[in-house]
Amino acid sequence: MTLLVFTLLLLLGAIIAGTIGSLSGLGGGIVLIPLLTLVLDVDIHYAIGAALVSVIATSSGSAAAYVKSGVANIRLGMFLEIATTAGAVAGAILSAYAPTSYISILFGLALLFSAGNSLRKKQEVIDTHSSPLAKTLQLEGTYPDHAQGSIAYGTRNVVGGFSMMGLAGLLSGILGIGSGAFKVIAMDGIMRIPFKVSTTTSNFMMGVTALASSVIYMQKGYIVPAICLPVLIGVLIGAMIGSRILMVTDPKKLRVFFAFIIVFLALNMIYSGFKGKM
Repeated sequence: MTLLVFTLLLLLGAIIAGTIGSLSGLGGGIVLIPLLTLVLDVDIHYAIGAALVSVIATSSGSAAAYVKSGVANIRLGMFLEIATTAGAVAGAILSAYAPTSYISILFGLALLFSAGNSLRKKQEVIDTHSSPLAKTLQLEGTYPDHAQGSIAYGTRNVVGGFSMMGLAGLLSGILGIGSGAFKVIAMDGIMRIPFKVSTTTSNFMMGVTALASSVIYMQKGYIVPAICLPVLIGVLIGAMIGSRILMVTDPKKLRVFFAFIIVFLALNMIYSGFKGKM
């Protein structure tokens, strides 16, 4: 395969990954790594490095809109970033020494979990009460709503959410994904943050978490411009395509369709890991 053909295939794969990630709500990185490793036979460490770069770009772009609209909780996000950043650095260091087959299996399991979480029926329950620690740290807030103007919410179980964020950061560093599903669970399920706030705040945090991991991968030589540049351009194009498709189609049906694709990729990653093909 020539360099030109490889670059074009990489660009096309990144566009597909960005489109699927945007439509499914799972992000491009979680689709990109199986495409790079299973289809283009790229070493998983280099694939993770490229995915981290794509996460930084896509998160930075979308997070700006969420911060401007006032939906994302900046104070909460910066507090929880302490845990995710520490976990991301530890995960990136661990990934450099972990066998690729183990990483492949772990990534497949994370894919299965993320696909299942994206299909989980989410019921919006606004809890206005906050724990004493949350009040001390001033982690509660409000977010704009077209119907009700402004909705106030409280924050619970700060320690539990902080611990879950550490795990999310660890997985992000090891696997090169935004681990948004785990971040949302920490805020939505554990800390009782409204789902709209938890998803936007999670997106705001992804770029910082990925940046912390990418420093370690860059030092190890796993971030290669020849791979990262086509991936970066492709994922951004795919994300824009996905957002346009999402406006004219039923997102629930799309999530189900792409969840099956992600499950298929996950099973292939796990199979390849057990067979030692990664």
